[in-house]
Amino acid sequence: MNTATATISQTSLKEQWAKLQASKPNLRIREAAIQLGVSEAELLATTIGENTIRLDGDWTKLFKRLPELGRVMSLTRNNACVLEHKGTFEKIDIIGEMPRAMATVIGRIETRVFFNAWKFGFATEQVNHERTLRSLQFFDGAGHAITKIYLQAGSNEEAFENLVEDFKSKDQFEPLMTEKLGEPFSRKIENVDKEGLMEAWANLQDTHDFFGLLRKYEVHRFDALQLAEGRFSSKIKKSAIKTMLEIVAERQLPIMIFVGNRGNIQIHQDTVRNIRIIENPEAVWLNVLDPDFNMHLREDLIDTVWIVKKPTTDGIVTSLEVFDKARNMIAQFFGLRKPGKPELDEWKAVVESL
Repeated sequence: MNTATATISQTSLKEQWAKLQASKPNLRIREAAIQLGVSEAELLATTIGENTIRLDGDWTKLFKRLPELGRVMSLTRNNACVLEHKGTFEKIDIIGEMPRAMATVIGRIETRVFFNAWKFGFATEQVNHERTLRSLQFFDGAGHAITKIYLQAGSNEEAFENLVEDFKSKDQFEPLMTEKLGEPFSRKIENVDKEGLMEAWANLQDTHDFFGLLRKYEVHRFDALQLAEGRFSSKIKKSAIKTMLEIVAERQLPIMIFVGNRGNIQIHQDTVRNIRIIENPEAVWLNVLDPDFNMHLREDLIDTVWIVKKPTTDGIVTSLEVFDKARNMIAQFFGLRKPGKPELDEWKAVVESL
């Protein structure tokens, strides 16, 4: 059961953050929140009335207005991976009604949105290397970031200000109440109907049906891969992701990358070019650093990598799925393909080489 907890004293938290910033001036807000033992949303809320405005209202209506902003940077992350795309929000379709509405975004920025997880929203201005970054930031009930949308050079500043004014919360200083969010129920692996699961897997018609399969058999995704090992899945070296990215970059083979959290999945559908490893004392980052697309993957947090095969009406679709030690999926990688078309042989060859 979710339980609400009151935010600790804003004044006390603000003072603690100020001391931390003084000792570590380059520390990002997410890392600061972790060190202070609070959520990122709680920490950001301490700046309301200075450079942050709390937002409220129907998130689907706000989201439909994002194309008005023009060219922006859309950022989605989980604990181990970040995707960043620069472009405009183009075709947005809202499916269903709040609070369980969903959205699909097609275009240079592509996402799948699950509004039932959206709890808090803010508009904020942050000074970064003598630049002022204006953004919209959204968080789940636990205060974890869902997605952030940053204005860029050429963005429509007036549209941003109008949107913020229209969705500005009437009570800016209402206490932020976060929740402890539980995970969906799943059976212990030994209690899963393996035979039924494998039969249903073999009869998949579309990769999107896989989510329903997991729900039907009440099986954790990681457990499903373990149960299917040798038939539909195989574990490979953790270094395989770097190897794969280097190969597809060299061959300019288009791929799909899915990275997300409980409220948003961001998708890259294109080639990648500039693959770089950046190491520091705290982390090892595997990066894609292209002009309008960046990926930052904590290579040191990768625990397992799987090749996963799903039958469809277009033939077998092959993916690489990356998990951390807590069995959370970090990212998925596919060969780019169009609906109704089989998977590219070049992508199959890359995967087999791993």
